[in-house]
Amino acid sequence: MDVTRDDAGAAARATVVGFDALYRDQLLAMVRLAHLLTGSNAVAEDLVHDAFVKVRPRFDELREPTAYLRTAVVNECRMWFRRRDVEARHAPAEPEPISLAPELDELWSALRSIPPRRRIVLFLRFYEDRSVDEIAEILGCRPATVRSLLRRGLASLREVVSDDR
Repeated sequence: MDVTRDDAGAAARATVVGFDALYRDQLLAMVRLAHLLTGSNAVAEDLVHDAFVKVRPRFDELREPTAYLRTAVVNECRMWFRRRDVEARHAPAEPEPISLAPELDELWSALRSIPPRRRIVLFLRFYEDRSVDEIAEILGCRPATVRSLLRRGLASLREVVSDDR
């Protein structure tokens, strides 16, 4: 009988039991802390779980696992704020709104009101001047389906334009 193997197995089981107890005891408190720091419950839950994942490998070495976990949660929140700030600094600028002639502006508004698949077919056919076969290949459907969508899209467009006048 190998005593060292039994001792290692018992230590591993004790670690798992200890970590599980820490998780059960501290999960809600840590989520509450992270929520107070970030203002979002979903973000808080993610950050706390990330902190638990980082604490787990070092759990055996820790004298104060709760304090270490709290520090890990606060650090996760700080890193989240840094990432959010960096993303905000590097976000693309909002494009200036395009001002079109009134009749084109009405047409764009009308196109936005018809179902998306019909709108896509109309754009591909009339804006990009694609053939029915090309559109069918792009959408992964039959040419007959494209013709039907074109017919229905034009009918929807006529309805919207005639309702506006």
